[in-house]
Amino acid sequence: MNKKVLLGMSGGVDSSVSAILLQKQGYEVIGCTMRLWEPSDTEENSCCESQSIYDAKQVCNKLGIPHYTINCKEEFKEKVVDNFILEYKEARTPNPCVECNRHLKFGAFYQKAKELGCDYIATGHYARIEFSETYHQYVLKKAKEEKKDQTYFLYTIPKEILEHILFPLQNYINKEDTRKIAKENGLEVADKKDSQEICFIPNDDYQEFLKEYGNYQKKKGNIVLKNGKVLGQHQGLIHYTIGQRKGLGISYQEPLYVLKLDKEKNEVVVGTESELYAKELQVKELNWMTEILETPIQCKAKVRYRAKEAVCSVYPEGNKAKVVFVEPQRAITPGQSVVFYDKDDVVLGGGKIIQR
Repeated sequence: MNKKVLLGMSGGVDSSVSAILLQKQGYEVIGCTMRLWEPSDTEENSCCESQSIYDAKQVCNKLGIPHYTINCKEEFKEKVVDNFILEYKEARTPNPCVECNRHLKFGAFYQKAKELGCDYIATGHYARIEFSETYHQYVLKKAKEEKKDQTYFLYTIPKEILEHILFPLQNYINKEDTRKIAKENGLEVADKKDSQEICFIPNDDYQEFLKEYGNYQKKKGNIVLKNGKVLGQHQGLIHYTIGQRKGLGISYQEPLYVLKLDKEKNEVVVGTESELYAKELQVKELNWMTEILETPIQCKAKVRYRAKEAVCSVYPEGNKAKVVFVEPQRAITPGQSVVFYDKDDVVLGGGKIIQR
């Protein structure tokens, strides 16, 4: 009897090709799309809109596999959207994809798979899962192609379910290869554009979203240097993020960047590029994917998705930790994640940055 797998389908080419690959590997595939957010009819959105559900159904019909739609709107609003709004109100820069993976794609979705009697869940992420003799368990590893690797967003997966997850694209390093497979199998989504925006933010305008759904009231304040000297006024803290240079509306003898968002003083603190760099950060909400860290270790870490990994030491403090890098890191941002890797590209774990 073939193993049964519940495949998360966004209506895009990656998850659609994943269905083809799983079929070829002999799995009994069930397609499933989570209904997460309902944009208005006039909004052009990405993975959460009705068009995506339609596209996923069309692919499943073409491949002769069943397709389900599950309503996760309430949990998505509570765990992802409300968290997104709260983080910005607290002058932090959130990463909603991390929270969606934590609570929905590898939380509620996995529970649905168990209800349907599935042996596995699968998604179109670019990452690898392998059994490690070193850790005596299944581990999450970086994709073979560095530019496609998505493990930065996946560190919240509970290690207990890794053996029940399949990433069919883990051996593919070229997006054109996946599009070619889609075309060869007659899928209309073969040339569908990749989604780059946050799925629930219309037109990628998160500031307008916060005003409409978060009841955010603009509160002007000062833009200051670290010594307190006032250089100008800001238009509300949500308009700024750590490392930002453009759009500050101030003049100075050298380029200035956002160093800190001070919620208590309602100030945007700016400084030179050299002041953007720091060697230390504090992290909370840790999830360890190999073993719970109880003593300090040295490993590699990245402080944002496109950042390069850097050598650091991690000092555990319960469910928090202090991270000290050998070389200073640029624009460490509260609300973003830090993810830890060993020398073999295994994800050790990660957490949410509190402060630098």
